[in-house]
Amino acid sequence: MLRFVLGRIAESLIVLLAMSFLVYALIGLMPGDPIDLMLSANPEMTSEDAARLKALYGLDRPILERYWNWLNAALQGDFGYSRLYQKPVLDLIPERLGATTLLLGVSLAFTLAIAVPLGVYAAARPHSTVDYGINLFCFAGISVPPFWLALVAIILVAIPFQAIPAGGMGEPDAGLWERARHMILPVATLTLASVGSFTRFMRAAMLEEMRRDHIRTARAKGAGPGRVLFVHALRNALTPMATVLALSIGSLFSGALITETMFSWSGMGRTIYEATMGNDYNLALVGLLAATAFTLAGNILADIAYAVLDPRVSYRSGGAD
Repeated sequence: MLRFVLGRIAESLIVLLAMSFLVYALIGLMPGDPIDLMLSANPEMTSEDAARLKALYGLDRPILERYWNWLNAALQGDFGYSRLYQKPVLDLIPERLGATTLLLGVSLAFTLAIAVPLGVYAAARPHSTVDYGINLFCFAGISVPPFWLALVAIILVAIPFQAIPAGGMGEPDAGLWERARHMILPVATLTLASVGSFTRFMRAAMLEEMRRDHIRTARAKGAGPGRVLFVHALRNALTPMATVLALSIGSLFSGALITETMFSWSGMGRTIYEATMGNDYNLALVGLLAATAFTLAGNILADIAYAVLDPRVSYRSGGAD
């Protein structure tokens, strides 16, 4: 197991390296570098000054050479300076990543707490009125975009009820209750946007599991409906849910980008958006790499969850048996 996990970590580092070059190249192809922005903002700055500054910061060199220089500096812990926030990138990332992790973690906990029981309940009563009602709720949740949910939440909840803030994170030294008040609307938006798909996956996994031979054997031996559902079927149905959960981390992060922007939540999503719109290359690059690392870590955790949830899964030979 340890050998497999170390192998997956090594593969993830290779993917992260490749993504760093792709993101660096794409950002480098964006129109308008920081020197061009300085030139347009300062009428007294001449084209000779711009050329001198580009040569000073290496922006006149080929992109491969610039990427190699950035990679060497990054391996030494220097990820550059944020032009928008006027501080080193590494001083910003931990705080913003922590805010996003808190938001995603709480919303994901609520999502699973709602989706798993709903999916199990719908699978236990297929094609019933309750099943159709749950499916209708799921399709509505899947179809509604997060930005629309955020707007509706602000109009219907934040404006009439002043006790629930429409945005922000509160003061830096805010207490637990103050921070929780600011989390209500973004967490509710992310939860409603994702609970439908998770419920559908849970229902499908349970229905598939209920058709298997070992379920019929358990019933033939006299196991009650509750034991069959929660002991024999649910644990095996959670294994494909681990895959769905891992693959959904990237989409959850994308949803957080929209939600954080709508509710002015100072997390990684909003930071990446502001850095991209403001041509803050260093911050945008590191932010996107952090999002990639977030997704890769979720995939590794899903592989570990397979072995925990299903004893038949083994990684002793370097692959799943």
